[in-house]
Formats: sequence, C-alpha cells, structure tokens
Amino acid sequence: MRVTAKADYAVRAAVELAHAEQGSPRKMDDVAKAQEIPISFLENILTQLKSSGIVRSQRGPEGGYWLARPAAETTLAAIIRAVDGPLVGVRGQRPEEVSYTGAAEPLAKVWIALRANLRAVLELVTVADIAGGELPELVLALTRDEDAWQAR
Repeated sequence: MRVTAKADYAVRAAVELAHAEQGSPRKMDDVAKAQEIPISFLENILTQLKSSGIVRSQRGPEGGYWLARPAAETTLAAIIRAVDGPLVGVRGQRPEEVSYTGAAEPLAKVWIALRANLRAVLELVTVADIAGGELPELVLALTRDEDAWQAR
C-alpha cells in the first residue's frame, strides 16, 4: 500500500485536533505549523474531513476545527477513506469488483486478503491511540519483526 501525502497529512491533522477536544478549537494555521503541513493542502483536507463527518468547524475569531466524535472512535481507516477513497483499489475498482480468468483467477483473492489485512490495522488504530502514544498490541507485534523494517 502506498500512503499518499494527503492521507498522511489528514491523519496528522486529526491527531493534532485530538488535543482540542478538551479545550477550544484549533486554528488551521496552528495545525499546519504544528505538523508542518502546507496550508493549501490542509484547507482542502479539513474540508473533506468535515464533509465526511470526521471534523467539525466553527467560524469567527474564536473558531477553528475539532474532531466531530471522540478520538477513540475515529479510526485511521475512516480518515484515509475520507480523503483518498477505498483502502485498496485495483485499476480504479474495488477488489471484489475485479475478476480474472485462467491462471490469474486466484489473484482476486490476493487483493481481497490484502484489503482484509490492511483493514485489520487501519480499523484498529484510532486517533486517540496515536495521540496518546499507546498503539494496539497487534501493531506493536507487527513492528517487532525485523523484516517489517526492511525496504523492499
């Protein structure tokens, strides 16, 4: 899987907003500076996250952005889908929509398995996990394997 800059920025912005849940809304400029996200990207990302119900906003001098629901209920998968669409696509289609014939027929199952494993991590990890520095054990276990850190 390739994580786009947009998805990375969206997750980082949501983690930054997690701190606003207990206080006042975060200004877009503050989020951009804190996470070194270009403001032009962030404006578009926050608009998409708002359209998806992940963040909410308030206008005015005291305005800004908050998470629309608790950080513990906001998964990375939801954020990535909001800005990039489905987690796994094959030629612009969802894996279950792709079919193959002949010797390549089992390939559809590979794409489905890939999506299932990707989902297992991204649906498990929440913004609260990252903001609190407490990742789920499954994620930590996967990172303990030395092969996980090898570039291929």
